[in-house]
Amino acid sequence: MRVFTIGPTGVSESNAPPTQLPAQGHVWIACSRPEFEAGWAQLQTTLQALTGLQLVDLHVSDLLNAQLPSHFDYTSQYDLLVFRRLASMTGRPDVAETARAAPARRGGPPILRHIDTSPVGFAVFERVLLTVHPADCAARDAYAARLLQASSNDVRTASSRLPTSPADLMLRVVNQMVDGFLDLRRELTRQLDHWQVELLNPRTRFSNWAALLDARLALHQLDEICEDQRSAIQNWIETVKAWPEMQTPAMERERDLLLVRSRDVLEHIERVVHHVRRLEQSVETAVQIHFNAQSNRTNDIMRTLTVLTAIFLPLNLIAGIFGMNFDVIPLIHEDSGFWWAMASMGLTAIALALLFWRKRYLERSGR
Repeated sequence: MRVFTIGPTGVSESNAPPTQLPAQGHVWIACSRPEFEAGWAQLQTTLQALTGLQLVDLHVSDLLNAQLPSHFDYTSQYDLLVFRRLASMTGRPDVAETARAAPARRGGPPILRHIDTSPVGFAVFERVLLTVHPADCAARDAYAARLLQASSNDVRTASSRLPTSPADLMLRVVNQMVDGFLDLRRELTRQLDHWQVELLNPRTRFSNWAALLDARLALHQLDEICEDQRSAIQNWIETVKAWPEMQTPAMERERDLLLVRSRDVLEHIERVVHHVRRLEQSVETAVQIHFNAQSNRTNDIMRTLTVLTAIFLPLNLIAGIFGMNFDVIPLIHEDSGFWWAMASMGLTAIALALLFWRKRYLERSGR
């Protein structure tokens, strides 16, 4: 468990939850799902001491569920956001949690097998943010390092880089999780483009159809995850818009900043959705072009064989005529008969070849 006390000018970290709120600022309690499962009763007591509120039992179940899709829920006292992260696994997650969250092994390119889609829960109170992460969450650790680095800089600039509220902090962490998948676009595109080159190369026989199907299923799953994320953020935006009218200009400006940051997160999710769908369409188009190219290649082969057959048919006819068992056949008893037959066969073959060449029967469609 990591606990951060975020003030106007700095951030301090501790391993134990505070017993009271600071005079200014807010508190971020970040714990893993196994830690929350083992000590959620103590965390309820901590939330009661800090905010005078506790999590609803149904929301506790949501935070403990490793299969829950992205969604948003709210009460009159706090908001709950469950967001499935799209970030590359850089550590070694808990084995039991991985078995519950991803029971099926994902095929396809290696980058698709390393995309973690475990849910991260956010309970947003007025001055407290409780987050429940997987056992090894790189997004939490990366943003915590950025938060501590921002507070260690010049005090005059730290206040502009630090989150001003738990809701602002939640949106920044969510934005970093979405950007984690955006960083994978180049590698993911490169691996799928390699398959497209193989599919479009007429000299190679593509046989990795099972992996290609797994990649398409994985991309479709990512598309569904992004749709859930977009719906959750849109519901959050509608909730922020429905907040009571702010009493001071500073509070109104803070809500406007939350809306701006929320729309920025939504725009990043839209980029992820657009990229995933573009990859799906690219793979589908490459498969269709592959089969069309194979069909055209088969047509070229059949056309060439048909032309050759048409050229040799008259030659077989001439050979069949002179091969009849008759005593009287013109030129059969003459010394020049063989050469006359060969000359007629050669002239017939050349004439037919020129005819087919003029009609472009012998021309490849790829030229």
